[in-house]
Amino acid sequence: MGARILVVDDEPDLLELVRFHLTQEGFSVDTAENGMDAMAKLRRSVPDLAILDLMLPDIAGTEVCRRIRSDARLRSLPVIMLTAKSEEVDRIVGLELGADDYVTKPFSPRELTLRVRAVLRRVAETESSETFECGPLRLDAGSHRCFADGDEVELTAKEFELLSCLMRRPGRVLSRQILLDEVWGASVTVTVRTIDTHLKRLRAKLGSAGDLIETVRGVGYRFIE
Repeated sequence: MGARILVVDDEPDLLELVRFHLTQEGFSVDTAENGMDAMAKLRRSVPDLAILDLMLPDIAGTEVCRRIRSDARLRSLPVIMLTAKSEEVDRIVGLELGADDYVTKPFSPRELTLRVRAVLRRVAETESSETFECGPLRLDAGSHRCFADGDEVELTAKEFELLSCLMRRPGRVLSRQILLDEVWGASVTVTVRTIDTHLKRLRAKLGSAGDLIETVRGVGYRFIE
């Protein structure tokens, strides 16, 4: 059986539709109809990916995503937001909370399957055995751990991917669009403000080591060579 996926939505018909098509594609699928049930299942057994509806009957999908990113066992879990809302502000909020992709209802099961495979592929590429070190900063891609001045720093999945992307290319300026494409995927439509927000939080978490990430005004970001 392929990757394990938890689908969270309060519409039984949609849950069954998504479960059927993902199972046909070789995935193992579990479902939840509200946020509290989803969190309980996630804490019992961490899946490989979660598909999360923004509008849930008990707690908002954004709050579920926030709780996932604040839980040490779950923070690296890939999340695809699923919602009927199509306004840009909703996409931005979901992605800034750490969602990996965003699919708007109505959608085709084929599109969702492609998005799932794309996110899982990006995660697999990140989870290599590579270790990057520069001064007080060390990033271990294999164990998904980051250390600054000898202390472990807890990063979200997106913060980790951004830092990995920058550390792989020391001295090279990466535009915000390049970072969006590599970390979120070219199919995700968000503004460059998403990158700025994540980089600000990342630098704050890294403390003095955050100075290793330079802002190149009007262009993007660069990791010091």
